[in-house]
Amino acid sequence: MSRWVVTLIIVSAIIILLETYAFQAIKTLTKSKIVQYSWLLVSLLVYANFFYVILTSDRGSGQTIKFQWAVGLFLLVLVPKLVVLLLMFGEDVVRFAQKGFSFFSKEETKDLAGRRAFVSKIALGLAALPFASMLYGMVKGKYNYKVLKYQLSFKDLPEAFDGFTISHITDIHSGSFDNHEKIQYGVDLINEQQSDMILFTGDIVNNFAHEMDDWVSVFSQLKAPEGMFSVLGNHDYGDYSDWKSPRDKKANFEAIKDIHPKIGFDLLLNENRYIEKDGQKIALIGVENWGKGRFSKKGDLAKASEGVKQEDFKILLSHDPSHWEHMVKTDEYNYQLTLSGHTHGLQFGIEIPGWFKWSPSKYVYKQWAGLYEEFGRYINVNRGFGYHAFPGRVGIWPEITVIELKKA
Repeated sequence: MSRWVVTLIIVSAIIILLETYAFQAIKTLTKSKIVQYSWLLVSLLVYANFFYVILTSDRGSGQTIKFQWAVGLFLLVLVPKLVVLLLMFGEDVVRFAQKGFSFFSKEETKDLAGRRAFVSKIALGLAALPFASMLYGMVKGKYNYKVLKYQLSFKDLPEAFDGFTISHITDIHSGSFDNHEKIQYGVDLINEQQSDMILFTGDIVNNFAHEMDDWVSVFSQLKAPEGMFSVLGNHDYGDYSDWKSPRDKKANFEAIKDIHPKIGFDLLLNENRYIEKDGQKIALIGVENWGKGRFSKKGDLAKASEGVKQEDFKILLSHDPSHWEHMVKTDEYNYQLTLSGHTHGLQFGIEIPGWFKWSPSKYVYKQWAGLYEEFGRYINVNRGFGYHAFPGRVGIWPEITVIELKKA
């Protein structure tokens, strides 16, 4: 039996279980057949569309908007029912425990009147929270840009760069965009920060260079007096699509690299640049993608740092924060500030600024969103400008980071 068949059977079993409990909750609350079977019909249409898109999609086309919306709608109807399942199943456990107690006890136990209806109301009420959150995230949340500002002090920062500002953006994922007006607003918001420099840390597309065709004119409006620099992310190599030939994949990769200068980015491919100001300078170092596990490790930190002195103040652009965790933060060459992206904060979580921050992403990446410091060295993991796979954001909003460097 193939892996796909086994997966399909497991997913189908989970769906049947969820729908059974959810339908029980609806039946408890209303006797209207129209409501009951409309509920089932909507779910069946969403599931049918999901499986149709998954099974018929051409892997050579990558993650299309159609694919993303099929995934989004699937999760929209499925995730809230997990809440229903947990509560309703819990009520079943209590009920069966009572019946078991009745069997072995002389005393008669009775179900609390109306308890099933009460639990159903609570379950559906709580399920409405993730449903509303996900719906908002798919319609508006994915373009709910937030500007996060940090001020970082360094003893070894050249005095000429005291007050120097950087706008950090990452993970554009242009193949997912579906609203020109919102993207224009996001680009305008970046320019409004009036930072000295703009740095982009990879994943300009989902898979293909042509995904950026409609957006180059928008992103080429980005301006920064001290320059704009970029690196590549894991999606920029075309590794998540089937290709007719290695030649086609290489041509796509070259076309993706050519996008950067069209926008105004100086693409750093295991290279460095010195930024000079009033006779002083800092080093800007950019590596190709380096990721822990199955991700490509094309980044070469030693090559990228050739010609840079250990005592220089250094800003490193590296797409995947696992690079910092496993190689950069303890490097004796002392990379004072690293900028990364990649995680998107999984596009799902809960954040109360200054109080609480959680996402399933934290169980995969030690540094998954925001600013981190170890050994006197910093990394900023930007939550991403765009979105991917799930066509929305819930609680983890698209981000523009502004970092001001200060002389300690």
